[in-house]
Amino acid sequence: MVISGQDSQDGLAFDAEGFVGEKVREIRNFVGDGRAAIATSGGVDSTACAALAHRALGDRLICFFVDTGFMREGETGEVEAMLKGLGLPLRVLSARERFLRDLEGKSDAEAKRLAFRQTFYTILGEAAKEEGCSVLVQGTIAPDWIETSGGIKTQHNVLEQLGVDTRKSFGFRLLEPLMDLYKDQVRALARHLGADVAAAERQPFPGPGLLVRCIGAVSTEKVDVLKKATSVVEGELAKARPEPKQYLAAVIEDARSAAPREVSDAVRGYGERVRVEYLKGFATGVKGDNRAYGKLAVVSCKGEPEALFGLPEKVIHADGGVVRVLLNVGEPAGRKGGGGKGYAAIIRAVETRDFMTAKPSAIPLAGLRRIAEQVLRDGRVSIVCYDLTSKPPATVEFE
Repeated sequence: MVISGQDSQDGLAFDAEGFVGEKVREIRNFVGDGRAAIATSGGVDSTACAALAHRALGDRLICFFVDTGFMREGETGEVEAMLKGLGLPLRVLSARERFLRDLEGKSDAEAKRLAFRQTFYTILGEAAKEEGCSVLVQGTIAPDWIETSGGIKTQHNVLEQLGVDTRKSFGFRLLEPLMDLYKDQVRALARHLGADVAAAERQPFPGPGLLVRCIGAVSTEKVDVLKKATSVVEGELAKARPEPKQYLAAVIEDARSAAPREVSDAVRGYGERVRVEYLKGFATGVKGDNRAYGKLAVVSCKGEPEALFGLPEKVIHADGGVVRVLLNVGEPAGRKGGGGKGYAAIIRAVETRDFMTAKPSAIPLAGLRRIAEQVLRDGRVSIVCYDLTSKPPATVEFE
């Protein structure tokens, strides 16, 4: 089966059938007569990889779903049903309390990713040993290791490229059959392997889940606020036509301070009543080819988001410490500026082909305000913003 050129990163046709044949042989040779494990999140990368490995190994493959506590509302049950529907042997590992304990006191994005990775693979190593598996098959794809090796951020599923000896550290050998593919090719592969449209086109969801959208320190309450905001954002933007390539929500404490005068002067052309504030916290961005943790600026002004896509460049030019510029699309009545005691919810929607670069989606202001009204029904949220920033200088995810 040959997938048309539009499903290929480099514009050439992606031969899904040929790829499957090659990788089935590779997996069988690597695993030999033993058993293998795979961690499946329900995302298209791990689902396609699991279906591929299952074709190669049959009942010698065991799929693990690690419930980290950072999944979306109702997601554990949905993923379990989807994977079993594909005929994959599944075992759910409940580890919410363990992850929260290991992340306690950590607010730095990289420290959180590294702590998550250590806990995740320790749990997988323990479970794989119980099942007699000496190999872990993993759905790492090209953007994962490119961003990690380039120093932009450490993807939790990138190990050997950073010199991690998985056999010594976690007790298994690692095999990554999708590591040269990009997202559009992986979707084509998933469809070829029998995943239904919903699974193949499922919204991208990072391995650490909502952790990388919970900006700063993690708490049970903060994750709960994020889950509720995520349900609203995903439910509403799924109805958008055209539907954005990816859409998500993030949260951070709503503690704001006034931006420097030079920043306010830089955006004066967008109206007399433009107000720029900084949130107290940092998000991940990209400067050159390197990772940069930077400030989040919130701009309050009139205008459709599409007409304001030039704002990030002006703000960042005036203050190089900023990596994201957000548009204020909703606050509770009577509360304007200065921040509240609650949380800032951030809507992120982007257009992209390969996730190496991305542009913000032109969501109409009226639609964003409808989303904001729903999110603000959670009284713990005191402002809702829309991320106007491209990748680069921002990443798609927040940490």
